Amino acid sequence: AAVRHLPYFCRGEVMKGFGRGSKELGIPTDERANFSEQVVESFPSSISTGTYYGWACVGNGDVHKMVLIIGCNPFYKNIKKSVVRILPYFKDNFYGEILSIVIIGYIRPEKNFSSLEALISAIQEDTVEAKRQLDLPEHLKLKEDNFFHLPEGKTINH
Repeated sequence: AAVRHLPYFCRGEVMKGFGRGSKELGIPTDERANFSEQVVESFPSSISTGTYYGWACVGNGDVHKMVLIIGCNPFYKNIKKSVVRILPYFKDNFYGEILSIVIIGYIRPEKNFSSLEALISAIQEDTVEAKRQLDLPEHLKLKEDNFFHLPEGKTINH
């Protein structure tokens, strides 16, 4: 059921995230930057919590491979559902910028982990799987989609 609405195209303003990704996980995450609750709540209900892969772009920048986690992150006992990108890691501060993503495929359901090491291992495996999937010709073509080309002065379009 998670794949019924895929690919799913989404765009929204970048908000400050949890800020623990690189620090605690040792993985280049952008947990420091999330979509607003409004954007997260607008996802179709058929896109269940879990780990996905796709493409991401900030503003009119380059399009990059992405791992996306949708959920409450039970390891951290979050209450509200959020969207966290694992890849790519954009070095610049881009709060307030428009983030465009296309979610292409589903990797696994959300789950809790017994340790931080188990969580890190799962994220590393998810990243390998996402890169493998996104190198397939049918997924590479979405990297060039016109959705990623924002007209000048474009405002947020949920």
